[in-house]
Amino acid sequence: MVWPDILTEIDYKSYLNAGKEPPVFYYRDKDRKEIDLLLYQNGVLSPIEIKKSASPGKTAVKNFHVLEPVTRESAFGDLESLKVGIGTGSVVCMANDLLPVDEKNWYVPVWLI
Repeated sequence: MVWPDILTEIDYKSYLNAGKEPPVFYYRDKDRKEIDLLLYQNGVLSPIEIKKSASPGKTAVKNFHVLEPVTRESAFGDLESLKVGIGTGSVVCMANDLLPVDEKNWYVPVWLI
């Protein structure tokens, strides 16, 4: 697995200097499910949670599943071009090392950013 590139401060400023809106979003639905950050690059959404714990546990990625409908072909019919891929998820935390949460998500030490 490869951990995705995180939009750095330099990248963020580059978007702003070019008069563009950076592809950074958040998610919250009516059921109060939240994802702290969503980065959208090249047709892929990468979910990111931010926790102050050194070992937040697998519950930190519990809401990432809400993004699954954007990958289902049946949800788009003839609008296949709107289908979005879900990239590797990250939990930015106080961990000492870059560690896997599961097969698709990583604990990312805040010092690494």
